[in-house]
Amino acid sequence: MRINLQVTFEDGNTKDIVCNAADLVAFEEKYSVSVSAIGAETRLSHLLYLAWHSEKRTGATKDTFDKWLESVSTIGDSGSDPK
Repeated sequence: MRINLQVTFEDGNTKDIVCNAADLVAFEEKYSVSVSAIGAETRLSHLLYLAWHSEKRTGATKDTFDKWLESVSTIGDSGSDPK
């Protein structure tokens, strides 16, 4: 299972981010809810955590979650599947 998200940063850059199994498990452990809850009750904090975790896992950011959030303008579904 994967979730594809698109993040727009405060500097205007946009990035498509793939959240894989490692990110989904980390989400479930942090929030103590099934990842299927995202479909039933979407919360921005959930989507942002998934995107940040993917960025952290892949080495795209070294920032803490809170610090990374300061650079984000918007988040939403990605229509593409970056590889």
